[in-house]
Amino acid sequence: MQDTKTAIPLGAVPKRKTSGKGVWKRIVQNWELYIFIAPAFLYFLIFSYGPMYGIQIAFKNFIPTKGITGSPWVGFDHFIRFFHSYYFWDLLWNTLSISLYELAVGFPIPIILALAFNEVRNGFFKKLAQTVTYAPHFISVVVMAGMIISFLSPSTGIVVHVIEGLGLQAPDFLTDPRWFKTMYVLSGVWQSAGWGTIIYLAALSGVDPGLHEAAIIDGASRFQRIRHINIPTLIPTMTILLILNMGSLLGVGFEKILLLQNPLNMSSSDVISTFVYRSGLVDAQYSFSTAIGLFNSVINCVLLIVVNQIVRRTSENSLW
Repeated sequence: MQDTKTAIPLGAVPKRKTSGKGVWKRIVQNWELYIFIAPAFLYFLIFSYGPMYGIQIAFKNFIPTKGITGSPWVGFDHFIRFFHSYYFWDLLWNTLSISLYELAVGFPIPIILALAFNEVRNGFFKKLAQTVTYAPHFISVVVMAGMIISFLSPSTGIVVHVIEGLGLQAPDFLTDPRWFKTMYVLSGVWQSAGWGTIIYLAALSGVDPGLHEAAIIDGASRFQRIRHINIPTLIPTMTILLILNMGSLLGVGFEKILLLQNPLNMSSSDVISTFVYRSGLVDAQYSFSTAIGLFNSVINCVLLIVVNQIVRRTSENSLW
């Protein structure tokens, strides 16, 4: 028998060091897997990490003829100029209000749709309803903006005619600043809600049928089974998606806003992304627009980390 006094403790066993040759050997042995991930790796390397080199012009007075390296440094002058501008708080409020409005309305609807589709037993009706809700996702932003303008036009809009046919006065959806955010959010929910249910339906497909059978035997109603079985199953997925949404809180896309924007609704439709577009591409203020975009990205990154840490301290459903 082995003498326990001379036995080497488990923690004292030296770990085998991985040499460079061993790493390359494993890469050669699994070369098919590395080729498989190479396109995605190159895509992010070229289009996501490569352009980060140009972030430095946010701290320079960029002159195209001198290039990035030859332009003089100005430090935080562009950031200070943006923070002290009269439009800073308006841009920040419009961006935050649209994002929070979209999160409050658009986040729970895919969950509700997924729970409803999961309870439908008629196969034909279920497939038809899913197809109808998924279809708007495949409409491009330009076509979607054209549809919104056509439907809400004061002269030819079908929505306006329906409201007036009911004896009501139709508001100016396209020009009234008070209606812009509602119009933007509801159209976005209509376009993306059906597609978002796919993730939740995939999570619900992992529910053990035995749990529902046992609940039915115990006399649980359908609402009770949804509340105590389906919803707890969705909580991890809901948490991850909520963290990701909070990480893009200030990242309101400018495409649809820019297409629906006009001088009359500018007070509520002008957000950080559209201001960056005008400053950088229209007015050629490259350094100033880069500084604003960097500020936007840093705030989103900080929100993502903070929300993830909060979730990590309260549950196990965090990103890392």
